[in-house]
Amino acid sequence: MMLHAGGAVVTVLGFRRDAAAPPTVGGARTIDLGRTRDGRLVHRAWAVLLVALRPAAVRAATADADVLMARNLETLLLAVRVRGTRRLVYECLDIHRSLLGNGVVARGIQAIERRLLAAVDLVLTSSPRFADDYFRDRRSLAAPIRLVENKVLAIDAGSVPAAVDRAGAGPPWVIGWFGMLRCRRSLKALTALVRNSAGQVRVVLAGVPSEQEVGDLAAHVAGVPGMTFLGRYRPSGLPRLYGRVHFAWAIDHFEEGLNSAWLLPNRLYEALAHGAVPIAIDSVETGAWLERHGVGLTIAEDDDVVDLLRAMTPGRLASARAAVDALPRSAVTAGIGECRALLDAIAGTRIPELPARVRNAVPQS
Repeated sequence: MMLHAGGAVVTVLGFRRDAAAPPTVGGARTIDLGRTRDGRLVHRAWAVLLVALRPAAVRAATADADVLMARNLETLLLAVRVRGTRRLVYECLDIHRSLLGNGVVARGIQAIERRLLAAVDLVLTSSPRFADDYFRDRRSLAAPIRLVENKVLAIDAGSVPAAVDRAGAGPPWVIGWFGMLRCRRSLKALTALVRNSAGQVRVVLAGVPSEQEVGDLAAHVAGVPGMTFLGRYRPSGLPRLYGRVHFAWAIDHFEEGLNSAWLLPNRLYEALAHGAVPIAIDSVETGAWLERHGVGLTIAEDDDVVDLLRAMTPGRLASARAAVDALPRSAVTAGIGECRALLDAIAGTRIPELPARVRNAVPQS
């Protein structure tokens, strides 16, 4: 979406997990490279290897491209195979557990990653911790890194409305957990919170659950009075979703330890853009972001949300909402200027080298 807004013509090549690939993604034409399975690393590796050994289709599909941009390690492998002399950009929004492990398979994947990274002209990543703690400290990356946070796209003024009819002051207090629902610990904590709240706390869930991680989410929620699962939603539905809740659950223990401590999730920016108050763990990058910007609520452990909401009052909620309202929109939304600057960086017309430590480049509040 940002590339389109910046003026690029985009074609998306990739693997799918559904039965069929959509004809377009975000307005870009798609080319289907085959199907892979969620959580089945060997199957994914085999599918990628088959395409890499016969790259003619990828080479033909990218023949007119000025720049190749890979969004994960398997597509980076394919891009390196067909790039020729063209500019190569790698976008990394998550660090898979296989890139952090110490086993034989993990070390093999990491060796492949190092070789592929040596061919990259630019890395795009969504969190300063990915840049500093992973690419610089663990991989000694020489290529420049550009920080592109998961902001809400706002091409013109007012294109991101605040929540529709903000939820009135509680109790009951309502927490929203939206987006990719893949954290077992979060589901367990929120379930216990609702069950033990005597009706004083409710939880609304919406998005795409990972069955492998959280099981049959709809069935689980159906057995917990006070929890509601609304299924998938479109971005246009975010104002109404956030209008139902007081707080946004911005906690994710998936890939716990490093990736979950480093990432800055979409829901952080979406919640703030639509007027909800995020709740995050204080020791991870999401909590640090909230502290730097003087918004949201942070806790040390998931279970601390019980005391947080027990002490919540309409006045405290009003203060937390006022801080959200005072946050500059540029902190959570990306306008046309950012889109064009991103395209310049990808095309190589403006090299976006960041300071030695990206964290130093993040605005302090």
